[in-house]
Amino acid sequence: MLTAELLAFVRSSLPAPPARVLEIGAGRGEMSLGLGDAGYEVTAIDPAAEPGSHVQPVALIDADGAFDAAVAVVSLHHVNPLEESCAHLATLIRAGGLFVIDEIDSDNFDTTAANWWLEQRQALGFLEDTRDPLAMVQDLRQHVHSASRMEAALSPQFELGAPVRGPYLHRWELRASLYGAEVDLIAAGHLPAIGWRQVAVRS
Repeated sequence: MLTAELLAFVRSSLPAPPARVLEIGAGRGEMSLGLGDAGYEVTAIDPAAEPGSHVQPVALIDADGAFDAAVAVVSLHHVNPLEESCAHLATLIRAGGLFVIDEIDSDNFDTTAANWWLEQRQALGFLEDTRDPLAMVQDLRQHVHSASRMEAALSPQFELGAPVRGPYLHRWELRASLYGAEVDLIAAGHLPAIGWRQVAVRS
């Protein structure tokens, strides 16, 4: 889900337009369209790109140093092989270029977060969603890379900025209007912050 808050984070982290930006795992391309409207020269890629879309159906491209920055929104945790892919990505970004990451940290996702998420799903009318919270936690941790694993894969080629943790659950098949409620619960210590953001600089 592309929210105004997410677009603001990405835009504020990128160099000024018309920088050349590579979006990795672009999905339907909402982010790349938003960045294009702001004046960026965007190449969007996704292995599952729909035919006729502006998103290109390629997982890897060969264009050494062609990009001023790259963006990955909730896509890096799926990438395999992770270390090799991060090394290849580094060849596509010029020295000093930026890699802007928005992710979920599976290590921070616990049964408290799963229960809250399921309650919101029920409130939205998805009454058939009766998944077990503990099973959800175990499944996520088993199938997606954690933030620490992604940092380790990036560190040989990138200088990593300080990670910023915050809300994410409202974007996961819920509604953007739940952003404020999630922020308040994190601030009160009633929910973990499972969102993880980082800006890395190509060494």
